[in-house]
Amino acid sequence: MNTADLLQRALYFDFLSLEEGVHLYHHADTASLMFVANELRKLQVPSGKVTWQIDRNVNTTNVCIANCKFCNFFRRPGHDESYITDIETYKVKIEETFRLGGDQLLLQGGHHPDLGLAFYADLFRKLKELYPDLKLHALGPPEIAHVAKLEGISHTEVLKVLKEAGMDSLPGAGAEILNDRVRRLISKGKCGGQEWLDVMRACHQLDITTSATMMFGHVETIEERFEHLVWIRQVQSEKPADANGFLAFIPWPFQDDGTLLKRLRGISNNVTADEYIRMIALSRIMLPNIKNIQASWLTVGKTTAQLCLHAGANDFGSIMIEENVVSAAGAPHRFTANGIQQSIKAAGFEPQLRGQKYNYRDLPEHLEEQVITY
Repeated sequence: MNTADLLQRALYFDFLSLEEGVHLYHHADTASLMFVANELRKLQVPSGKVTWQIDRNVNTTNVCIANCKFCNFFRRPGHDESYITDIETYKVKIEETFRLGGDQLLLQGGHHPDLGLAFYADLFRKLKELYPDLKLHALGPPEIAHVAKLEGISHTEVLKVLKEAGMDSLPGAGAEILNDRVRRLISKGKCGGQEWLDVMRACHQLDITTSATMMFGHVETIEERFEHLVWIRQVQSEKPADANGFLAFIPWPFQDDGTLLKRLRGISNNVTADEYIRMIALSRIMLPNIKNIQASWLTVGKTTAQLCLHAGANDFGSIMIEENVVSAAGAPHRFTANGIQQSIKAAGFEPQLRGQKYNYRDLPEHLEEQVITY
């Protein structure tokens, strides 16, 4: 393979193969990857704006039987620290989110053995009745698969009920690495990679907007990373023409602090800033049919995330008024609304507040500044 030829093909939005992506990973220099990815970003998102969001990650429950080896957040059923969030707690969190300029909850939890479809449908309906303008970016493919298994029905049937109850979009949670060799080692209790993809296919057929993710830098091979990208690209290519499908792709490095992967298997996060920037660039190159690439400032920090804006990323994600899962594994970085905008400007771009479907939002006239306490 010729590296220059592959990079030239990428500029024409060609679908590079798994093997060609691996070749670029091993043989293309960082500057060349950044240049090509930045050119693609300018073609796909020509505004020169970097989008960001105000929302809150709220957990329905911390009870989970998936037993992922990278998660410090979950508690087993019956644990003294286990909980199911009650409606009064949601009301406090939602009203604070509105005061801070947010319009959305990213609503996720665990694989609770007793919480089925009726629980989530009733919760979504109640939240929408109380707050009709609230956006629910809720659950994820593993939770959909878990509920479908509990109920003995299809993914599509679960998704139809949840959409009708008020679910606005589905996050790309629980993808990790989609290869089942990896999943057996780190998240055996979750759905397999192909089921994850099938849930997303069902979403797209129902015109439910989704995102896709990748958590890398643990037990996967480089080939498995690119297999993951190719599979996501394939699902996006199958979506109905009038559906958004995957609106964004968000890769981040494994956070290892206190996890079973680190304590029992000695697996640490060794992803350097250079490697993360390269993976952002290669995500833009390998996923020409996904418009938005998000830099994970939460896991890599401000400086690396700023460099990613010159390597194909066009989105900084949310300030995350609250985030409990990744933070529990050691992600230390925080942003306020002012801080994230200043960071985007310092990188040479214009910050643009957005909603989940990448609709532009005006900054609220009276934006209360968050006080970071976590």
